[in-house]
Amino acid sequence: MKALVLAGGSGSRLRPLSHSMPKQLIPVANRPVLEYVLDDIRNLGVTDVAVVVGTWASQIQRVLGDGSRLGVRLTYLRQDQPLGLAHALRLARSFLGEDDFVMYLGDNVLREGVAEIAEEFRRTRAAAQLVVRKVADPRAYGVAEVDPDGAVVRLVEKPEHPAGDLAVVGVYFFTAAIHEAVAAIAPSARGELEITDAVQWLVDEGATVRAREYAGFWRDVGEIEHVLDCNRRLLEDLVPRVDGSVDEASELHGPVVVEAGAAVVRSRIHGPAVIGAGTRVVDCLVGPATAVGADCLLRSATLADSIVLDGATIAFTGAFRRSVIGRSAVIGPGARGNDAHEIVVGDHARVELGS
Repeated sequence: MKALVLAGGSGSRLRPLSHSMPKQLIPVANRPVLEYVLDDIRNLGVTDVAVVVGTWASQIQRVLGDGSRLGVRLTYLRQDQPLGLAHALRLARSFLGEDDFVMYLGDNVLREGVAEIAEEFRRTRAAAQLVVRKVADPRAYGVAEVDPDGAVVRLVEKPEHPAGDLAVVGVYFFTAAIHEAVAAIAPSARGELEITDAVQWLVDEGATVRAREYAGFWRDVGEIEHVLDCNRRLLEDLVPRVDGSVDEASELHGPVVVEAGAAVVRSRIHGPAVIGAGTRVVDCLVGPATAVGADCLLRSATLADSIVLDGATIAFTGAFRRSVIGRSAVIGPGARGNDAHEIVVGDHARVELGS
């Protein structure tokens, strides 16, 4: 089995962060989302992976390299325009050959992984195996109508009046039968080749298409609140570790990671929380559910349920919660406020806060 990872999306709902980095590289629990995707794929026993990239190709390649650090072999395929998931699959035709494969959207986090669903696909070898999840409002998703035996009888993209509540999660298993389906469909009204149309073509042609419900934690990082939610949940898996320095005036409570070269001075950190390599935390109260990247400076701040990206500085005697601070951004100086701030600032921003 091979893997196809789609990482060409623009992430318009994540601005200003996505002005300077692709959403697939936004860190949660101090790791890019794409690394969690590749971990899950490797855990399926799949190591031959193609990554479809767009305008952010150079950043993604710089972070992932050839994949050896993550135990996979990466091939990069360029999609110059976002013409749909099925179009990306067309681009990968020569890479995939006649092999079975998993197609994984690069902005999705499935904390518990899809190993059981992959095993079902290997056992049954349905033409397509969809991963689905019950959602409160399925109108923003592809919606699968499934019979009692798990066979898909209909698949509709973003229906105004959904016939059910089973949304298609961003992981698909396919045999080579999908290539004929992709070749047979035409662009949708929005000008894209929809993977839902290709799967529906398989259903109409009498091919076996199955769905399996995923019960674990799942989010796509398309919105800031989803990013923070992922960060919160993945930090729960932290194993406490102190590779940096923590002075005698500081306190660590719960699962806390202090990475190599980091220094915690006169501060309290309540886990789950991670302090990145080379970061200084001075006279602060940090956590829980907070991930601070590498080479940051936090001074006299209170921070909770937040993400601070590499190189950022917060030198502000105030409180922040549910915030995302971009790379090399600077916040401060200012006087203490009465309430916690909720802010999202992009890379290299400067914010001055008063009382």
